[in-house]
Amino acid sequence: MSDIFMGGLEVFFGVQEICLTGAGVFLGVVIGVLPGIGPLLGVILFTPIIIQLSPVSGLGLLLGIYVGGSCGGAISAVLLRIPGTPIAAATLLDGYPMAQKGKAPEAIGISIAASALGGLIGGMALMFVSPVLAKIALKFGPPEYFCLTLTGVIAIAVVARESTLKGLISGCFGLLIASIGTDPFTGYDRFTFGYGDLMAGIRLVALLVGLFAISEMFIQIERGGLNVKPNIKIFRPSFSSTFIVIRNFKNLIRSSFIGTFIGSLPGTGGVSSSFISYATAKASSKEPEKFGTGVAEGIIATEGANNACCGGALIPSLALAIPGDPITAVLMGAIMLLGFLPGPELFRQHPDLVGGIFYAYVSANIFLLILGILFAPVFISILKIRKNRLIPMVLILSIVGTYAVQSSLFDVWSIWIFGLIGYAMRKQGFPLAPLCIGRVLGPILEPAFRRSLIMSDGSFSIFTTRPISLIILIINVLLFIWAFVPHDKLERVAFFITGHFRRSGYFWKGKR
Repeated sequence: MSDIFMGGLEVFFGVQEICLTGAGVFLGVVIGVLPGIGPLLGVILFTPIIIQLSPVSGLGLLLGIYVGGSCGGAISAVLLRIPGTPIAAATLLDGYPMAQKGKAPEAIGISIAASALGGLIGGMALMFVSPVLAKIALKFGPPEYFCLTLTGVIAIAVVARESTLKGLISGCFGLLIASIGTDPFTGYDRFTFGYGDLMAGIRLVALLVGLFAISEMFIQIERGGLNVKPNIKIFRPSFSSTFIVIRNFKNLIRSSFIGTFIGSLPGTGGVSSSFISYATAKASSKEPEKFGTGVAEGIIATEGANNACCGGALIPSLALAIPGDPITAVLMGAIMLLGFLPGPELFRQHPDLVGGIFYAYVSANIFLLILGILFAPVFISILKIRKNRLIPMVLILSIVGTYAVQSSLFDVWSIWIFGLIGYAMRKQGFPLAPLCIGRVLGPILEPAFRRSLIMSDGSFSIFTTRPISLIILIINVLLFIWAFVPHDKLERVAFFITGHFRRSGYFWKGKR
């Protein structure tokens, strides 16, 4: 662990790395403020740029966008009652009523301070938990890697809000796309149909930009309101809001731990952590009836949780190569684009890069507190941008950024194809996140599966005779059961089992 921290000091604390991390936070807040854009789209749009930067500088930029974007949605939630990002949906419950009372500066200041401090707590967990997980995972072989990666795909698909079945179909589609190109073991072409540009496979940047950015622009155009300009008063919150958050340190710490824990579970995300933290804070309050009327405790609970969730989501992504949410899946893809492989080997072979990521994430939250308060008038004024000006800018950035990665017109055509695919999937209720994660995890899952079969001479028993892989497979089966068996039947089974133990006196004889 000392190699990670000392190596990180050497590669992160340079002018370029620090400045790009701060710039990422600024851009992230701007992106998060705009309803319908969000940190996921921001990370995707700026991923092509990092190819031209040093690894820590590029990842610092993306982490800054992740952190800033996760907070920026609170500004539009407080002022317009429209969350800029889904994770800010719980913030408007108390943020907007507080603004209606004439306390908008205080509400914005509390949101930024709680997000930054919650993110720092999540960052501490990231720095001390992920190396331990990675050390344990270094004992894994190909069978364990395959089962664990399969868990990542299944977990994201199972918790898909639209439909579990559609989520699994989307995830399998992503795995299929990942198989296009040259076979890594035999060198033969697969699914290229004789088309030379497909020999290198579908590039991740083109897929992500098309699937999320282009399809989102189609959705925004369809919704209309392209020329609407909100009438908002510009102001700057005070740094004194930080002391309000610190005075509620129990609420902040509790919410941050909830956010970190839920964020570390693949597929749960910041929306769940925000609402759970809000409900917990309300239940723990001496005056729960005031929640929803504009109290600081409600804002602290939601914003502390959703930014701590970012640190939690990075834990399995870095240590186990299992993305905690779609954004960390894109970050994993960015690490792979830079020539590194996420997972425990990253900690052993490149501890300086891991340390640089740690310091970049912590620094991004410090930048969020400072830049968020100082540049709040700029962020608020961003809300006045009309869609008919914003959409062309996003489309141009998407095209130029995608072309810049490989100077390939095929990639530019690909973003429009995947834009139409993403638009059609969203209209039919198919979630995009499992497809994205399937594409990211495919190059990890397939080699692990085939190496396992080589080790066992083609026998699938290798996955059940090794204890760790067997346990992970059982977890996967339980995920399927939980997803497809109606919950009322599961409750009846649980009631039968507990009733049997109760009748037998098992729990009353001192046995455990």
